[in-house]
Amino acid sequence: MDAPRHDRAGARQSLALGAWENEGGAPAIAILDHQFGRRIESDRSWTVYHVFTGVPARRGGKPMTGLSRAEATDGMVSLNRLDARVNARRRRERDRSTTACAGTSDDMGRPS
Repeated sequence: MDAPRHDRAGARQSLALGAWENEGGAPAIAILDHQFGRRIESDRSWTVYHVFTGVPARRGGKPMTGLSRAEATDGMVSLNRLDARVNARRRRERDRSTTACAGTSDDMGRPS
């Protein structure tokens, strides 16, 4: 006898959620705020890695490899939050400098 249809759908959703979590969860507002993910290695340990390069992340000069799932999750979340704060600060500074420059030129872009 087959498992009830809703049980199979739940299992598929659970697998999809697990894959989604391994990639860092919900995307941040800007792609640059979401640079780190976590992955399980062949020895069943976890690694926090840079999602664009695949290179293990480093914290305090040490690679973030050989971690438990909880350690990898905490590390991934904290690195993504740190990057989000740094990028937000950079965006604010860029916006301020753009606004400041906007008032100092005429219609042709020449300084007034």
